[in-house]
Amino acid sequence: MKNKILVSVAIVFMVLLQISCDQNNPSDLTKVSFIPKPVNVTATGKNFTIGNQTTLYYEENVEGLKELAEYLSFELSQIMNYNGLIKPVSEAPEKGIFLTTENETEILGEEGYKLIIDKKKVTIAGAQNAGCFNGIQTLLQTLPAGNTENTSFLIPTGEIEDFPEFSYRGAMLDVARHFFNVEEVKQFIDFLAMYKMNKLHLHLSDDQGWRIEIKSWPKLTEIGGSTEVGGGEGGFYTQEQYSEIVKYALQRNITIIPEIDMPGHTNAALASYAELNCSGKKTELYTGTEVGFSTLCTDKEVTYQFIDDVVRELAEITPGPYIHIGGDESHVTPLEDYIPFINRVQLIVKSHGKKVIGWDEIAHAELIENVVVQFWDNEKNTTMGIEKGAKVIVSPASKAYLDMKYDSTTTLGLNWAGFIEVDHGYSWNPVDLLPVLNKENILGIESPLWSETVTNIDEIEYMVFPRLPGYAEIGWTNPERRDWNEYKFRLAGHGKRFEAKNINYYRSSKVPWE
Repeated sequence: MKNKILVSVAIVFMVLLQISCDQNNPSDLTKVSFIPKPVNVTATGKNFTIGNQTTLYYEENVEGLKELAEYLSFELSQIMNYNGLIKPVSEAPEKGIFLTTENETEILGEEGYKLIIDKKKVTIAGAQNAGCFNGIQTLLQTLPAGNTENTSFLIPTGEIEDFPEFSYRGAMLDVARHFFNVEEVKQFIDFLAMYKMNKLHLHLSDDQGWRIEIKSWPKLTEIGGSTEVGGGEGGFYTQEQYSEIVKYALQRNITIIPEIDMPGHTNAALASYAELNCSGKKTELYTGTEVGFSTLCTDKEVTYQFIDDVVRELAEITPGPYIHIGGDESHVTPLEDYIPFINRVQLIVKSHGKKVIGWDEIAHAELIENVVVQFWDNEKNTTMGIEKGAKVIVSPASKAYLDMKYDSTTTLGLNWAGFIEVDHGYSWNPVDLLPVLNKENILGIESPLWSETVTNIDEIEYMVFPRLPGYAEIGWTNPERRDWNEYKFRLAGHGKRFEAKNINYYRSSKVPWE
């Protein structure tokens, strides 16, 4: 009897040992829960050991690669007590981690990459730095998230070749209804970077607040920036703070797109300067959530001097190619005034070296070259924009709005566009939304987070996760390779990542969380 017990204990011990070994010795790269799903993953069944002394090499004389190596070093330090060296090299090293732009595969484009993992070396190769950054994000997903006591980890060997479906993969953060400080915006940027999203649209002005310093019109922030929805103290970014955000984003392959909404959604400006009103009198500050009641005075020349000054100062501190002019829900602006207004504003933006993005209502105007229409609601407007030569950012409110409630029990968010559970937010294809849309006229996708009900970073996290990774995958991964019933298991594997990063996420019953 005693011998049988010993044998049974030995068998159990061997099984537990095998399970432990399997968990600590990953050897199949195809089993990693990558999001977005890469184009090609090939496993070779061995392991690379990344330790706290692993050297990070980068190809010398390539601007920006040193900064990417430093970024990777920082991210590794958040996982283990990492203090490896960072070294430039003229030739590929025999071991360690190597960043290079020597990549001859044209299909990868500006943001594609190859990640080659063998027993002694990891190579991250992109045609440009953006590709290397995206390769870094994929490498990081082979590792745990959050601080651990480990001094080394095993990474399965193999090769990944990957590139995005769309060049524009973004999210919008509304800092006008409720103001979020610089550090909170940086956290939001980090969320986008984790999943290879490359655009952050900042909604900088609305009826409830003006959030960017304009030196030639200082009352915009002095008065217009002094409140928010519910009557809070509001806030604004100095131009130096805005530039800090822009720089932080660029280091993470993210372009900031500033929006100054007009001619509607402008009460904060109208309350700051009487001359912008047709009556010549300031309006009262507004802290509610209604829309469509405000408009700049489109007949006054001072209005266009104001817009020119705002766009000029904003363009000077925005290295990205776009200025977003809003144009939505301007219900009290007659169409015969709205059209010439948008026509003239487009030319102002162009005169300062930037391209125009606007919500789909701007398609009523005579669109100039390189204008982008953002589809959020109206199929007729979007069709009209495409017929006038515009490309489209796809942001359907009923599928992509991060401020929509998950279901009827969600305490945050709105539901005017319906409920957006995680599966509903994932299971759609941009090219199938409207008959007029196709791969050629879609610039990309964007998931907006309006902030009528969202007041702090914890609430941002709750509305963003776990939907954001799905939107990132829609933008990155070919629709033929996407399937909810497969994706939900990969997403489940990221629950622990969210927890390790202290992200306050919604535990959807649609996802089989680990």
